[in-house]
Amino acid sequence: MRKLLPFLLSAIVLVACSDFNRALKSTDAAYKLQVAEEYYGKGSYDRAIPLLEELVMVLRGRAEAEKVNYLYAKSHYLMKDYTLGGYYLGNFVRTFPTSQYAEECAFLTAMCFYRNSPEYELDQADTRAAIDQLQLFMVRYPNTTKKDSCNLLIDALRNKLEMKGWNSAYQYYHMRNYQAASVSFKTFMREWPNSKHREDALWLTLRSDHAMALNSVESKKRERVIEAIRSFRNFADAFPQSGLMPDAEKMHQELNAILEKTSTPQGQ
Repeated sequence: MRKLLPFLLSAIVLVACSDFNRALKSTDAAYKLQVAEEYYGKGSYDRAIPLLEELVMVLRGRAEAEKVNYLYAKSHYLMKDYTLGGYYLGNFVRTFPTSQYAEECAFLTAMCFYRNSPEYELDQADTRAAIDQLQLFMVRYPNTTKKDSCNLLIDALRNKLEMKGWNSAYQYYHMRNYQAASVSFKTFMREWPNSKHREDALWLTLRSDHAMALNSVESKKRERVIEAIRSFRNFADAFPQSGLMPDAEKMHQELNAILEKTSTPQGQ
């Protein structure tokens, strides 16, 4: 039996290959679909896809077209080809909007963008597209049972965008590019007003503006000191009990002392 096993396995592979080749060469659409469905049912999506691809063209406009397009689109998703999967699933929803498979395909379209969403350090175009698709799905299907799942996925995607925004701003601060850091932290706080990083963002905005004010050329010093004092007030108003307040107060006093020394522009 041990000696026969390799031959038995080879025979099984040859039979499987001959079935696939026979179906691929066949002009009988019903037979081709039957074999494609068998491969799909067994999880052999790499075999099902070329058969279904031919059937998409052959059966266009016929009753079987809906199921063939569904199997073809979902096979790409199950093969973890989320780029093509998203394209064909989205196309299915547009082509067959009243199909029994439309809701599933709309959700899987969003899932393709979700699966393609990269780590937060990279470009987040797919992350934003996933959020848009998930929100669109809930608008199209307000009674869907997947609403809770969609909201959880959206939260995870937004957390990734928030993390990217925070780390981008902090990277500028770490590199001592205080002007870019200040702008980035302020943008971050507008976009994520309830972030867990809010206190740190306000604090580092103050430190960035303070550093810019101290190292500014005379022509811009007064303007930057005033901006830094504004950042102090924002921090103090938001977190009056912060453990960082003593240091913030020292910076505030220093800024006020500089402001008193600068001449008031004409007309002010």
